[in-house]
Amino acid sequence: MGGILARYMCVYLVLIFSFSSSPVFSSSSSSCRLQGKFNLNGMHKAGDVILGGLFEVHYSSVFPELSFTSKPLQPSCQGFDILGFRHAQTMAFAIDEINRNSNLLPNVTLGYSLYDNCATLGVAFHAAWSLASGREEQFVLNTSCLGSPPVLGIVGDSYSTNSIAIASVLGLYKVPMVSYFATCSCLSDRQRFPSFFRTIPSDAFQVSAMLQILKRFGWTWAGLLISDDDYGFHAARSFQTDLAQSGGGCLAYLEVLPWRNDPTELQRIVGVIRKSTARVIIVFAHETHMIHLMEEVIKQNVTGLQWMASEAWTSVTFLQTPRLMPYLGGTLGIAIRRGEIPGLRDFLSRIHPDSDTNNNHGNSMVRLFWEDTFQCRFSPAPSKLVDAGGRLCTGQEDLGNVDFVFLDVSDLRPEYNVYKAVYALAHALHDMLQCVPGRGPFTGHSCASLERLELWQLVYYLGRVNFTTAFGDQVSFDKNGDALPIYDVMNWLWLPDGSTQVHNVGVVKKLASTGEELTLDEDRIFWNFESKKPPRSVCSESCSPGTRMARKKGEPVCCFDCIPCSDGEISNKSDSTECTSCPEDFWSGPQRDHCIPKRMEFLSYHEPLGISLTAASLLGTLICAIVLVIFTYHRSTPMVRANNSELSFLLLLSLKLCFLCSLLFIGRPRLWTCQLRHAAFGISFVLCVSCILVKTMVVLAVFKASKPGGGASLKWFGAMQQRGTVLVLTSIQAAICTTWLVSSSPAPHKNTQYHSDRIVYECVVGSTVGFAVLLGYIGLLAVLSFILAFLARNLPDNFNEAKFITFSMLIFCAVWVAFIPAYINSPGKYADAVEVFAILASSFGLLVALFGPKCYIILLRPERNTKKAIMGRSIPKT
Repeated sequence: MGGILARYMCVYLVLIFSFSSSPVFSSSSSSCRLQGKFNLNGMHKAGDVILGGLFEVHYSSVFPELSFTSKPLQPSCQGFDILGFRHAQTMAFAIDEINRNSNLLPNVTLGYSLYDNCATLGVAFHAAWSLASGREEQFVLNTSCLGSPPVLGIVGDSYSTNSIAIASVLGLYKVPMVSYFATCSCLSDRQRFPSFFRTIPSDAFQVSAMLQILKRFGWTWAGLLISDDDYGFHAARSFQTDLAQSGGGCLAYLEVLPWRNDPTELQRIVGVIRKSTARVIIVFAHETHMIHLMEEVIKQNVTGLQWMASEAWTSVTFLQTPRLMPYLGGTLGIAIRRGEIPGLRDFLSRIHPDSDTNNNHGNSMVRLFWEDTFQCRFSPAPSKLVDAGGRLCTGQEDLGNVDFVFLDVSDLRPEYNVYKAVYALAHALHDMLQCVPGRGPFTGHSCASLERLELWQLVYYLGRVNFTTAFGDQVSFDKNGDALPIYDVMNWLWLPDGSTQVHNVGVVKKLASTGEELTLDEDRIFWNFESKKPPRSVCSESCSPGTRMARKKGEPVCCFDCIPCSDGEISNKSDSTECTSCPEDFWSGPQRDHCIPKRMEFLSYHEPLGISLTAASLLGTLICAIVLVIFTYHRSTPMVRANNSELSFLLLLSLKLCFLCSLLFIGRPRLWTCQLRHAAFGISFVLCVSCILVKTMVVLAVFKASKPGGGASLKWFGAMQQRGTVLVLTSIQAAICTTWLVSSSPAPHKNTQYHSDRIVYECVVGSTVGFAVLLGYIGLLAVLSFILAFLARNLPDNFNEAKFITFSMLIFCAVWVAFIPAYINSPGKYADAVEVFAILASSFGLLVALFGPKCYIILLRPERNTKKAIMGRSIPKT
């Protein structure tokens, strides 16, 4: 496998990097020899098998101009990254620890080849190909192809962009890669990156963790700044997608930070930040982006912001300075899980340039570290340095005399991921070597071996590792090669003395049972605001219950106006997107936040209108009773006895019933009152009008009998006939009412059509035809009585009752003719009031017209209460 891979690598090197490493084939020696090598900073150690590593030991690189008139020069790296060097040393320590562990790979010695990627994709790619092709300058081609590959796996790269490029190619050969810092969610795609693993959670989980923090503090309006690379773009894509799905907020702006120091662009971006109403800024970028950005923030003096940091810069110490803390104090950040690595500090303190014997002195990582730490140069030093009086390194310098962050192992985060990545590869190799022939996972239950190892076989075991570190953390990978997701939540504490402390205030992790879980100790969080409380960061304030959100046109969904709910609608929770209609029998309360039962409206005894009508009804009843008493007391007088006193008493009784039946129209409608009101009204009025009709007929009969030959007509209007006529006419109305009640009875009904905010409780007539027949029958008798009375109005008699009957019927008919349109056009309780008014008005009209003159004579003009006076004879003037 090693020979085949080497040949493939030679071909790729010809195609891609012919300017620096083109192969030369020698037929005589049957070998492939590299014509040149990449000039890479590295650190190496021999072993039975080699693990590769890619680390950011320098911040940047400078590419020479390519004129192609001479051999192109290699890129040069600048800006020594002491923490990146500590990451590399952590891998060296882990391998040294594994070699001393008799329980893990007991018969195998691990070696390593570690390269500096100089924070540049081109250099990282060079380093990855150097690892994959091996350090040998000449490969002997043979037919057996025995031996292990140049590297069994690669720990790295730290950048997502670098990891994407390298894994895309090395994945073709199934070379295992275990990154400790590449978080792009795109790397979880097993179709594109089948042999890529990582010990740091994916950005998808980091984004989810940030969204949980936003939700915890109610921050729905935030700005997002990203780096101009795959790390930033994929984080932004995940953030926007998850934010839209959760519905928990909106982005006020999304800006891309330039890699280089671009003052114009940075000035524009900070201007956007300053003008925005968002008080929370989320930054998915690297420390270099933040350095340039904060310089512009200081220049424009943009304060009062709550920063949220991604894991790429949460723990960066050179941002935690007194100069920046007025702006970055109180920052909340997602940080890699902290771990403890016993023995690492002692290992780091023993580093010495002479200990790295497997490197050319010019590009040894250790020697570069030594030169940067002690500000000296190893010989041969550049002539310019010597001329300037620069100091030479002797190798006798003591790290113990230097107080710097390199030996501070109290907060190991990326280092802990490096440590877990090395152990994951070691455990995978260990599990592979423990395979029992005949029980293996491969074709024919075979096992893999170091002599004939195919790297895809190691990928199989790597995907199934499951172990626990000395710190107590479980290490395993899911089907996408991602580690168990867990992050620490960090807070930048600005102490009174001006110093800075980044302390842990919570943890966010994903549990199989409950899903994602955020634990925060809010009392420990430092807020860099005068209130010492979390800021408000919303585009629009929350809509209170009783209102709904109306999105502002052309703005994100978080920007809205609060519109009060319409009548009859409510919203009983904050930030409702729509108002809910109340049930039919309910109406919205004054605050529109709950439904209340609709006010029941009917003609009540407790309201002024009902009280007035009740009083009028009782007054009419009382007057009828008084008249009845008067007539009873004077029943022997001619005025009472004239024209059948029995009908007069019956008429008074019917009028009394008419007044009392109006009370059935007042009060809460019930089934019995609805059924009885119209029946009582119809029968009472028919009884009344029947008496009047018979009286009128008797007057006409008496006048006709007074003429010659007319005496026979009186025999048809005796007392029995009068009673029978009244009874028959009333019985017809009773039959009409009975038929109506049986066929389609009136019933109480809650009418919601008249008013939206209240229910009109009314009696529906049931059958309109029945009600019309009832009224029509009364009208027929009334019209007939009016006609007969009108004909008899001029009969010779001193007290011609036909005149008063005519007048009373005129009033009666006028009232009920006016009643019909008024009743039809009166809604709800006012229809009942109109009907009661018509009953009372017609009853008072009959009472006054028919009995007023008689009572006047009986009480005030008794001299006229004689038979002579009534018969029209002369009465002496008084």
